[in-house]
Amino acid sequence: MSPDLLLQVDAGTLAEGVNNVWVLTVTFLIFFMHAGFAMLEAGQVRSKNVANQLTKNMLTWSVGVVFFFLVGAAVSTIVGGLTGGGGVSIGGAFADVIAPAAATSWVGWLFGAVFAMTAATIVSGAVAGRCKLRAYVGYTMLLAAIIYPVVTGFTWAGGFLSTLFGVGFHDFAGGMIVHGMGGIAGLTAAWVIGPRMDRFSNDGTPNVIPGHSMTFAVLGTLILCFGWYGFNVGTAASVFVAESGGLQLGAFADTVGRVALTTTLAMGAGAIGAAGVSLLRTEKVDTLYVANGMLAGLVGITSITDATAWWGALVVGLLAGGQLPLVFEFVEKRLNIDDVCAVYPVHGSAGAMGAVLFPFVAVGEAFLNPTVLLAQVIGVSVIGAWTILATVAVFGAFKAVGQARVSREHERDGLDVSEHGVETYPEFGFGEGSHGPVADGGQVHDIDDVRTDGGRPNEGGLKMVTAVIRPDKLSEVKQGLSEVGAPSLTVTNVSGRGSQPVKKGQWRGEEYAVDLHQKVKVETVVADVPADEVVSAIANSASTGEPGDGKVFVSPIENAYQIRTGREGTEAV
Repeated sequence: MSPDLLLQVDAGTLAEGVNNVWVLTVTFLIFFMHAGFAMLEAGQVRSKNVANQLTKNMLTWSVGVVFFFLVGAAVSTIVGGLTGGGGVSIGGAFADVIAPAAATSWVGWLFGAVFAMTAATIVSGAVAGRCKLRAYVGYTMLLAAIIYPVVTGFTWAGGFLSTLFGVGFHDFAGGMIVHGMGGIAGLTAAWVIGPRMDRFSNDGTPNVIPGHSMTFAVLGTLILCFGWYGFNVGTAASVFVAESGGLQLGAFADTVGRVALTTTLAMGAGAIGAAGVSLLRTEKVDTLYVANGMLAGLVGITSITDATAWWGALVVGLLAGGQLPLVFEFVEKRLNIDDVCAVYPVHGSAGAMGAVLFPFVAVGEAFLNPTVLLAQVIGVSVIGAWTILATVAVFGAFKAVGQARVSREHERDGLDVSEHGVETYPEFGFGEGSHGPVADGGQVHDIDDVRTDGGRPNEGGLKMVTAVIRPDKLSEVKQGLSEVGAPSLTVTNVSGRGSQPVKKGQWRGEEYAVDLHQKVKVETVVADVPADEVVSAIANSASTGEPGDGKVFVSPIENAYQIRTGREGTEAV
């Protein structure tokens, strides 16, 4: 584009276009955080509940964003007007969302929507493994339509907290409004619903229930950290402003550099703080605490990232990460609340701490200002109280009618099967690559073949060969059995112990004994195939030469009956 043509472009139009592109870009970045939440939470639940957790994350967005559009955004405007002393038109508030004067207004709505859905999805991690899908989705509808919009109405929409004592409650990007609120809601919901089965002993002693994938948890953490730059840096929504017929930097000029720096420093300090406390308490650096500490540091700085000194970001991050193991232990051992994904210490207490610390680490007039401190304390208290009351009311109602949590049978079987009819890891339902499936097609083999030693296989009877092997050797064992003519088998996922040594596991700083190791039990009944050949095939296929390879057992079978044909004895096999 030539310089002459640039001069003909209206500065206001250009500024609006660039600003809208910026807001949409960071909005999409924040939306991608849902992938992080999905992975983080899926990694911290048991394998039988992974699909349920992923479904809740997808429905949080799908259901919540619709209700936020139809109701929530307008409720925020109405609450802001009513509590802020300004006039408000209920019809006008809804019209501004449903049919705004300019279609570009929906860009701002979408930016607000991704914040709302972040608050909603935090709750799913606290109630994982036992909350009914209908109860969670019902709560998400009300959170998106009323609970969260009331909080933003008090604050960002011009409500009474925004002008408190003439300084207002300071929350730049939602450290308390979004994350603190979501963490408190999650803790409250977990308290109302109650802990998972076997999470606590009769005397209140907590039992460790490790999640199924540290890999998922760490991957989710890093995705969230990446998206967080959209959260914090993206809130500086004005790139350009039009002044005197020209373009000038808008909010970027004053905030973008500081926000990017303090966000990054607090993230790193959060991991260091959590790792340090974990090391002091257990003499080990807990991987999950490091991951959660990164997020706690980010939560702690989010509300004050635009007005914090660089050293203040380090202080807030260290404290937010350091409090994580201590608060989680308090919630677990003192309150006996089963917060599965530690949403309260990561989002709730870290968000509140960061907001309250503002005057101690701020730049400018807010530094050590007692009025600012009072405004922050009141803001945190009001948001926390409203969230607790609303969450107790909603989940309490579901609990009263028996719809808050799944049955004991469903919880024991896992929510993947009971709520969705799927298995996230159906390892034993299908063949494995080029080696399976293998089957004999229901054929009956000739059992009159005489062995070279003059006898008949298995002395003319039936033998069961049972093997307990490493799970990763299943494919090779199946192939080995097929090669010796014994393709029919039953496979069971089991756990057990033998010569394999006991190990110590750790989950969020709590040690537990790993004396039952994951194994696979393979059973096959043979008639015409010699049992010793089957044993050799399994032993050769399953061996690694290390303790824990497993064992093979051979036992006689009195009789067998084939349901389809009615054959008995050796003919049934």
